[in-house]
Amino acid sequence: MHNALNRGLNVRHIRFMALGSAIGTGLFYGSASAIQKAGPAVLLAYIIGGAAVFFVMRALGEMAVRHPVSGSFGQYASRYLGPLAGFVTGWTYVFEMAIVAIADVTAFSIYMGFWFPAVPGWIWVLSIIFFLAALNLLSVKVFGEMEFWFSLIKVVAIIAMIAGGVAILVFGFSTGAEGSAAGLGNLTAHGGFMPNGFGGLLAAFAVVMFAFGGIETIGVTAGEAANPATVIPQAVNTVPVRVLLFYVLTLGVLMSLSPWDQITGATSPFVQIFSTLGIPAAAHILNAVVITAALSAVNSDIFGAGRILFGLAQQGHAPAVFGRISRTGVPWMTVVMMTGVLLVGVVLNAVLPENVFLIIASIATFATVWVWIMILASHVAMKRDIARKGLAPSSFPIPFWPATSIATLAFMALVLVILGTDEHTSVALWVGGVWLVLLVIAYKLWVRGEGLERAVLADETAPLPVVSAADDDALVSGASAGAPSGASAG
Repeated sequence: MHNALNRGLNVRHIRFMALGSAIGTGLFYGSASAIQKAGPAVLLAYIIGGAAVFFVMRALGEMAVRHPVSGSFGQYASRYLGPLAGFVTGWTYVFEMAIVAIADVTAFSIYMGFWFPAVPGWIWVLSIIFFLAALNLLSVKVFGEMEFWFSLIKVVAIIAMIAGGVAILVFGFSTGAEGSAAGLGNLTAHGGFMPNGFGGLLAAFAVVMFAFGGIETIGVTAGEAANPATVIPQAVNTVPVRVLLFYVLTLGVLMSLSPWDQITGATSPFVQIFSTLGIPAAAHILNAVVITAALSAVNSDIFGAGRILFGLAQQGHAPAVFGRISRTGVPWMTVVMMTGVLLVGVVLNAVLPENVFLIIASIATFATVWVWIMILASHVAMKRDIARKGLAPSSFPIPFWPATSIATLAFMALVLVILGTDEHTSVALWVGGVWLVLLVIAYKLWVRGEGLERAVLADETAPLPVVSAADDDALVSGASAGAPSGASAG
């Protein structure tokens, strides 16, 4: 057994993981619910939500480049907000990844239903869990390669779909659905661009932000990136282009091909629309693509949760068994735990086949937004710490500080309010609130009670290692003496 993660992810791996994180269940399936809520105005929701996510990622990127450690934002919260904040942040991210993974395997079962409608969905969920668990037990380089190819398939398919859709719009084509013709007029002809008013636009944010969930996994890769100071900024800075291309342009083309109010959500809207266009082969090809997207998403969920659990174990915030590393440099016990969690998804799909996705997605949105809020709060605390101590500035600072951080925090708070006021998603606040209370109780009874806080307190006196344009000698000497630059803290 080893005690450090292998740095087996290169620029190509992380860049395509960044691309893949923007193309998942939230786009291929969840977008149907967002479209039903806001109509064509959902494009505005993705632009606004995407801008907020970009600034979250810039805040995380600044911290990840400065402190490239395993555990990422869980350790940043511990260092800059206190051990309790780190405990809550880390475990809430694990909770987020677990819930998102269940949503992703649920979407996988729905996609398979397009081909095999008579087969119960839970069978597909069970069939895929153990394959992905075995994949994650291999070396991180194998994981990176698999994600590269998964993401490449998704990117090529999206670009091909956009090109095909534009060709149909240019040359004209009947949808065959109530005689409606494909064209840009579909964005305004069916109740207007904002058919459900401003309230519909606000309601869509609950689903839109779920679509972006998991993008923070880019920061988690810092502990296994061969050159985080170069790789992380490159990945983060592609976020705006990805949002415009993969969400705004893609859904704009989709809603131009077919009226937005004919999207049912029974399957992926991509598959549904291309089926109504009378191109059955295209629908089957797209279904294969969205299945690939779901597998990629679950794969990344297991990876992200595992690395955060590894960081929590190093801090004494999780059982030590989660810090054990296999000969190939993989925290194997975290993979085993996530496999057990995914088995819960099998039960949910068997018991609540009709309602499980919306319920799970709303809970995942709460956890996602909460983690983003903690990332922003940790970043604010770090910036204040740098200013107070007169430390060297970061080499990858967030733009327009502090206005962007304040505005983004306010927006994230608004999303939580929206979750609570929508009758279909309000369950998320109840579940999320109970989860946070349980975490605080667990911290008081388990971490403090068992004396496992020592590792975190050590982090307070020996801060995280710093990697910046001008190395912070004061921090480095306290945190990484005797360890190579970028080695994981703890």
